[in-house]
Amino acid sequence: MDITFVLQQLLNGLSIGSVYAIFALGYTLVYSILGIINLAHGAIFTLGAYFTYALMGGNFGFSGLLANVVLPVKLPFAISLILSSILAGLIGIIMERIAFQPLRRKGSDPLLTVVSSLGVAVVIVNLIQYLVGAESYTFPADTFGNLPAAINFGTVEKPIPIRSVQLVIFAVSMVIVLMMTYFINSTKYGKAMQAIAEDQVTASLLGINTDKFIILTFFISSFLAGLAGSLVASSVSIAGPYFGIGFGLRGLAVIVLGGLGSIPGAVLGGLVIGVIEAFVPSEYSGYKDAVAFGILFIMLLVRPQGLLGKKFIQKV
Repeated sequence: MDITFVLQQLLNGLSIGSVYAIFALGYTLVYSILGIINLAHGAIFTLGAYFTYALMGGNFGFSGLLANVVLPVKLPFAISLILSSILAGLIGIIMERIAFQPLRRKGSDPLLTVVSSLGVAVVIVNLIQYLVGAESYTFPADTFGNLPAAINFGTVEKPIPIRSVQLVIFAVSMVIVLMMTYFINSTKYGKAMQAIAEDQVTASLLGINTDKFIILTFFISSFLAGLAGSLVASSVSIAGPYFGIGFGLRGLAVIVLGGLGSIPGAVLGGLVIGVIEAFVPSEYSGYKDAVAFGILFIMLLVRPQGLLGKKFIQKV
């Protein structure tokens, strides 16, 4: 196999894998605090992409309630990315108050919370379709300003061209991963969240406002989902209201591969799946999801706790 091809695919895989990583971090945070999988995470991913597209002055097609609507602002991509992620975070807070908090206060079975999150996902996806239709939307060609379309990491004789958008995605994703790692491990808010993840009742008895930190967790989780959605859309376009569903399933594969509740595991799992997907031959690109879940199946057989997860010991 040509070394040039290998390096090119490796860089491509790290780019998309880094997005999987920050997307899976959102899953991991909610699972760590509440012990549930938030199936609405993929829908928030989609919302983030639409918010960014709208803030950049995008036109919403010919169907839906907002047909041909354009916001009176046209913001640069970086500002749109931050604002849309904040909006996605706020949607996450509303979602937690409506779909999660009532069930939590009643002490409902965690399975009911998962079903509730699935209901939220269906509502969000259908609302998007009602408002803006089912068309695909492509970000403007000048999204990243004057950056060249690709950068050569090789030589003139053996070029290794990598799209600039992929390099931007990788750089932003790695900065977010480092910031999240610092936040969780080195700030009092992060340590409080770790305490709640360890034992919610004990953390409450020690004076930690668990409800406030659950809200913060959903904000950060949804912020990360919206950010990931915008980054992916800037590279491959928004493929309609169901855009985030496939990524939501991949996110589940990532957190199980890395280890449920493990932040380093979510990062490692995302990079591993991204790199493996990059080496899937182009003629079999439609089977990338099968590759991700094939890896997941093997991992469950060989190491059920994931790459960096801890073995669960049941006390009797």
